[in-house]
This record gives sequence, C-alpha cells and structure tokens, in this order.
Amino acid sequence: MSRSYKFWDQEKLYFVSFATVNWNDVFTRPLYKDIVVASLNYCSEKKGLEVYAWCIMTNHVHLIIGSHSEPLEAIMRDLKKHTSKTILKAITENPQESRRDWILWHFARAGRNNQNNKDYQFWQQNNQPILLDSNFLIEQKLHYLHQNPVEAGIVSEPEHYNYSSAQDYADSKGPVKIILLE
Repeated sequence: MSRSYKFWDQEKLYFVSFATVNWNDVFTRPLYKDIVVASLNYCSEKKGLEVYAWCIMTNHVHLIIGSHSEPLEAIMRDLKKHTSKTILKAITENPQESRRDWILWHFARAGRNNQNNKDYQFWQQNNQPILLDSNFLIEQKLHYLHQNPVEAGIVSEPEHYNYSSAQDYADSKGPVKIILLE
C-alpha cells in the first residue's frame, strides 16, 4: 500500500472511498446496502467508529470518519471483511438475484488472483483515505459525497437519497448514526 493511502493521524478526520472489485454494481438492491448500513452502525457502537458522513453508491462507498479508540485501519479492515462475507452470502442465498452467477464469477476470479483471499474478493484492496486537515477540505468532501447520487442521476436532491447522510444534514434522521459536522 502506498504511503498516501494510510491513516497517519488517528486523531483526524478522513475521507475514505472503497469500491467493489471491477466496480461491479452490487448495491442496486436495498438488501446489500442495508448490510453496509448495519455494519457502520455496529462499528460505531462497538468499535468506536465516528461516522460524520456517508454515502453508498451502486459500486462504492464514501465515508467521512474518525476514531478516538480503535485504529481506523483496523476498523476498516473488520468492516470490509464482515460486509464482504455477509453480502456474498446474501447474493448466494437471494432467490431474486438474477445476476448471481455473473457477480460471483467476477468475485471468484478476483479472489483467485489475490493470494490474500481464499475464494472470493468482494472489495478492492485499498481504502484511499484522504486526511481532512482543513475546513475547506471537509466542506469539499462533504459536498462531493452528498452530491454523488445527484450527479449519478439517482435523485434530484441529495436529501432524497436514503443511503446517505444528506438526510441528517437536512434535519431528518437517516439510518446510520452520525456526528454532524459544524
């Protein structure tokens, strides 16, 4: 992993993005997005993850996070490991999943090409954390994260997207417990 893709200062906020292997559009079904939501809430409650903003797109996740307890790299490792296993199981067991064989083929192929995996690789290896060391960067990444579903044509307003913290910043309550940035 390159030097620029590490959590250097555990006391700071980071913008983190991570994507599925081959940018496969897995998160087109609420079932799979809900697994990520549940994992974010679990990591907040049990591992000390501080979620300031989040957004789940069709093939990637954006977060603004911090932690004052467990190291962020450990939390991210556990989050990605748990979600990959749980989502792969859900894909395998979902009778409505018409793309099952195609999706699993991609993840199995990636898993065979990576010695760190036994069978499947769901997430790309890196998290690409970006240190948010200024108000300008925080505002820029928060805006980018919340505008992502609008730019993708999923919704017309950020707060209309159910899988984003934009609802919380618009004075509604979203499904992930967050800490509002001021």
